[in-house]
Amino acid sequence: MRQFSDHRRLAVLALCVATGGCAGLTPVAYTEIATSRHMAPNPSDRSGRIPYRYQTQVDWRTYDKVMLDPVAVYRGADQQFGEMSEQDKSLLATMLQTRFVDKLRTRFSVVGTRGPNTLRVRLTLTGAVPNTPLLGTMSRFDLAGAVYNGVQAARDGEGSMTGSVIYAVEIFDAANGRLLSAFVSKQYPSPYNIQASVGALSAAEAGIDAGADALLAQLR
Repeated sequence: MRQFSDHRRLAVLALCVATGGCAGLTPVAYTEIATSRHMAPNPSDRSGRIPYRYQTQVDWRTYDKVMLDPVAVYRGADQQFGEMSEQDKSLLATMLQTRFVDKLRTRFSVVGTRGPNTLRVRLTLTGAVPNTPLLGTMSRFDLAGAVYNGVQAARDGEGSMTGSVIYAVEIFDAANGRLLSAFVSKQYPSPYNIQASVGALSAAEAGIDAGADALLAQLR
């Protein structure tokens, strides 16, 4: 019976790999994000981490200061929070603010006013998925889950029954208000990050950290 169960789960997970059926939410070009009209599908991103993007030619080295607007929680009809509580949304928004400020501070002086050589960054939390309790962790250790998660790790994809976080980033020249870059990002931990599979929001939290690292790399 156990062998049959494993074979059946392997077949289901193989179908997930082929169709993306276990990949959780697919971000959209959120209609109430001010810069969404500038964004276009990003075919160069095979992982799905940045499905929509707008980018100008920018020498980021000319900027040495950054200011971050307070993180907003998206309220549009196309938000992707499911049944997540307002308390959890607020917690994730606070994480976005603090983790991104801490990361950007390693490269920029963080300021509160507009001026020359200053970037203005606006983050909007647009969606999130919690971990599936217990099953997300257990799937890292059984045969079927190991196969699926191994494939996903190789393609920088999501692990099985793992949470994620989705947000929009808009970057402006603070002195003149010119839009420099905008994108929608979906972030999630590696399928092999067992710690991020424990706790409802731990995967989303790990995704926020990964997103902060990715933004810092972009702005170097």
